[in-house]
Amino acid sequence: MADTLMWEVRAAPGRRDELLAWVESAIPGPAEVYLGGPDRVVVIARGVSRLPEPPPELLARPVAQWPFTFHRSL
Repeated sequence: MADTLMWEVRAAPGRRDELLAWVESAIPGPAEVYLGGPDRVVVIARGVSRLPEPPPELLARPVAQWPFTFHRSL
């Protein structure tokens, strides 16, 4: 059974900081948040099957979510 979720979203032009603020207030912990370039936000969350949808005006495209099963740390 999947125990880890990768959640990735692309911000609308110029709105990454707003999207990041939304992520930091809306995503339940524990979670890790990564930034990619000027418009990407990635969240790795454990123990959840789905994460909430951000406000559509902050998005350049829909959220992508993939469930994973942890294997091991190297």
